[in-house]
Amino acid sequence: MTDELEDPETNDADDGATADGTEAKPKPRRRRTQRSFPASSFKQARELSEAMLEIGGGAREVRRVTLFDHLGRSPESGPSRQSVTNSTRYGLTEGSYSAETLTLTDNGHKAVNPDSSPRERARAQFHLAVENISPFKALYERFAGNKLPAQQVMRDFLTGEQDMSEEDAKEAVELFILNAREIGLIQTLSGAERILTLDHMLDELPTSTDAKGRAGTNGSDNGAQAPIARITPTPTGDLKKTCFYITPIGEEGGEHRKHADLLLGQIVEPAVEELGLELAVVRADKMTQPGMISQQILQHVLGARLVVADLSFHNPNVFYELAIRHATRRPTVLISRTAERIPFDIADLRVVRLDMTDIYTFVPQMDAWRAELTQHARQALEQPDAAVTPITLLGGAFGNGQ
Repeated sequence: MTDELEDPETNDADDGATADGTEAKPKPRRRRTQRSFPASSFKQARELSEAMLEIGGGAREVRRVTLFDHLGRSPESGPSRQSVTNSTRYGLTEGSYSAETLTLTDNGHKAVNPDSSPRERARAQFHLAVENISPFKALYERFAGNKLPAQQVMRDFLTGEQDMSEEDAKEAVELFILNAREIGLIQTLSGAERILTLDHMLDELPTSTDAKGRAGTNGSDNGAQAPIARITPTPTGDLKKTCFYITPIGEEGGEHRKHADLLLGQIVEPAVEELGLELAVVRADKMTQPGMISQQILQHVLGARLVVADLSFHNPNVFYELAIRHATRRPTVLISRTAERIPFDIADLRVVRLDMTDIYTFVPQMDAWRAELTQHARQALEQPDAAVTPITLLGGAFGNGQ
């Protein structure tokens, strides 16, 4: 049953007599309440447009009967009529399920045309699959730039602020997530699924020169460059709202990068969020400000309200930056894999030890490690004068906590 079709079980009035011989009253026609969104995913609706492009030879207008003959489906069947309705509601095509011809819209053509540039195609798909649909646009505007929230949180937003029913909100959230994943708006970055902004999504696409901004790789083993990511950009001057994550990073796809992404998304960010201080977790390769990356790293090491330093892999850059941080006597929390032995000079300091031997030991303990990291961070923030490091024991702190 479509949003627009009448209920087939109640279309025809029953003109027969009742059991007592009196004339039965015609049953009223019932219609399903119109959704404010299509009844299928964008990927499903796009099949018609792709078929039109295939058989049209560049022409945007195709006879409806010819199209469904090509697809091997009856043009009058319920599913066929519904697919036309969904394609029209997404703005891919023009023409109803009873029209003689269907026409690809400008954006519909760009969205399915392999000759469109990647960015042109992505912009068209975003407009049709998200921006053109009211509840999907509302979800994007509310949650873009953040980690993908629980579906219940998104449903609560639609029922509370968009005045949708529970049933429609549930379906709308499911379709929004399907569409966003399909067009690349939801991606796994830094170990967690995130709803990107349109600009960020476009930046992830290749360009003609394949040139991207450069960012230094704090803790990188070989100085490999990493692409700029715009997840939580934080101005250098807003360090009071920053938690700087010092960690080995390494090459894209390498063990160190996967480790850093996993801990950032699954341990560090959730733990810092629990502090309730709205601190943005920043990693060196996620910085977006123009200027010297090495200078920005040092500014964050010296001035960030909180630092989380990962001692895993015994990376020399990490220990170099940790030593500078220790000299400031500012709040600092240490984490490390259990596979590493803590060096003698800092062996007396508290470290959140993560058993990452395998997935079976890591996953069951994630909640406990997040809680432990939150506790250590809260104590460090609430009692900064209690911070003890090898440098402060010698009276060598500088900066006076400013």
